Amino acid sequence: MTAENASRKPASDAAASARRTVETERAGLDALLSALDDGLGQELNRAVTCIRAATGRVIVTGMGKSGHVGQKLAATLASTGTPAFFVHPSEASHGDLGMVTRDDVIIALSWSGETAELRSVIDYSRRFRVALIALTSRAASTLATAADIALVLPEAPEACPHGLAPTTSTVMQLAIGDALAIALLEDRGFTAHDFKVFHPGGQLGASLRFAGDIMHVGDELPLGSSGMPMQTAIVSMTEKRFGCLGVTDAGGRLIGILTDGDLRRHMTDDLLARTVGEVMTPSPKTVRADTLASAALEMLNAAKITALFVVDDAGAPVGILHIHDLLRAGVA
Repeated sequence: MTAENASRKPASDAAASARRTVETERAGLDALLSALDDGLGQELNRAVTCIRAATGRVIVTGMGKSGHVGQKLAATLASTGTPAFFVHPSEASHGDLGMVTRDDVIIALSWSGETAELRSVIDYSRRFRVALIALTSRAASTLATAADIALVLPEAPEACPHGLAPTTSTVMQLAIGDALAIALLEDRGFTAHDFKVFHPGGQLGASLRFAGDIMHVGDELPLGSSGMPMQTAIVSMTEKRFGCLGVTDAGGRLIGILTDGDLRRHMTDDLLARTVGEVMTPSPKTVRADTLASAALEMLNAAKITALFVVDDAGAPVGILHIHDLLRAGVA
């Protein structure tokens, strides 16, 4: 057996190590929750107010692992309605400070609050009165004392057994960054419609499409009245190829649906002599045109049906959505 093989731990040890890591990081998040019920929550409110009042953008900066978290924070802010971008602190002192204006807000991340590379950013913010929000673990640090608002996170043990590799600390930074972004999203009233504008691509973009974007309309709608003979209804269902027929009242409101399942359940010798109203399922499931396509798919799957009518505020059918339309759109 080689020295390399002898030093390897069995998989069971790795699993135990992973559990310790998660437990340690969870303890850090518990400490963060407690801090939010104390002074940190008040400072977070101030940070949201400061950013909402700014007419410029949010400039996020940080070094090392804090910098990586900062890049994620900037991306999350930008995608949820708060214009933001990341400026590397080393590049800032070599010209990138020109990207920062007096109308902006700077969020600087440093667990120790003493990151030397942030000095030029701090000095610039104080010289030109650019609002500075610190995200650190030390209230007495250079960064926290210089900042207008200090989000001071509770100190917690790193998951690294040597206490060196940023682990718990970065999880806490990520969590408070997400909390800030979501608080701003909610404060702005940022909706799924707004979210769609910034996420047009991939499966996420597909799931952010709405029923109104995908539904069939006009002459494609299979519609009939409750008094329609079943023979006529079956012909209409066959022509429209949705496997159903929407039933409307005299006012044009959807009051029922006739499906292939209804036909099987009422398959008797006198079926063709009956009317749609005698066979249909009343009060069918419907969606509005502004329903997310992903929500419509969830409804179809939960109800084990293949089609939904889209209705307007008055309850009149304006479209029909088939599960195959959602699958073709990449919503699944």
